[in-house]
Amino acid sequence: MDIDKLADQAKKLIDDRGGMDALKDDAEELKDIVQGEGSVTDKAKAAVDAIKDPGAKGEDTPPKNPAG
Repeated sequence: MDIDKLADQAKKLIDDRGGMDALKDDAEELKDIVQGEGSVTDKAKAAVDAIKDPGAKGEDTPPKNPAG
C-alpha cells in the first residue's frame, strides 16, 4: 500500500471521529479505564463502549461528513 494513501486514510478516520482533540480525548479515556479498578473483562467492555463514542466521555458524536 502506498504510504500517501495510507496517511490519507488515517487522516480521514481521525477527521470522521472528530479530529485530533477527540483522538486525544479517546486516548485519555482509555488510559483512565486501564488504570481504573475492575476485572480485565470489565475494562475491555468499558473500552469498547468508550471507542463507540468519539471524544471525551459524554460528548456528542461529531456529525458525519455527508460527502465522505
